Amino acid sequence: MKRNDEVGNPTEAKIAEWKEKYPTGVFAYTTDDGKRAYLHAPSRKTLSAAATIGKSDPLKYNEILLANCWLYGDEDIKTDDRYFLGISAKLAELVQIKEGELEKL
Repeated sequence: MKRNDEVGNPTEAKIAEWKEKYPTGVFAYTTDDGKRAYLHAPSRKTLSAAATIGKSDPLKYNEILLANCWLYGDEDIKTDDRYFLGISAKLAELVQIKEGELEKL
């Protein structure tokens, strides 16, 4: 895949399409030097796979989340350790949780 600066950012129509396909959330991540990545919230299946492999290799957890939630962006974010470690610190924010109350009956 080409870098964002070579192909441009996704159109508003593309972002709307992603939002429809992934109603749990679409996110944009921007580095301090302008590189961007677009991600969607992970599914339960993705979280399960990441957690299973992440037990023996914590960085693999982030690699699996990033690979499975990736929609579009600058490949350096996935391949350059500096950018990967930066986005790794934010990946937990992709997990959307709905709170509820448990009541003993």
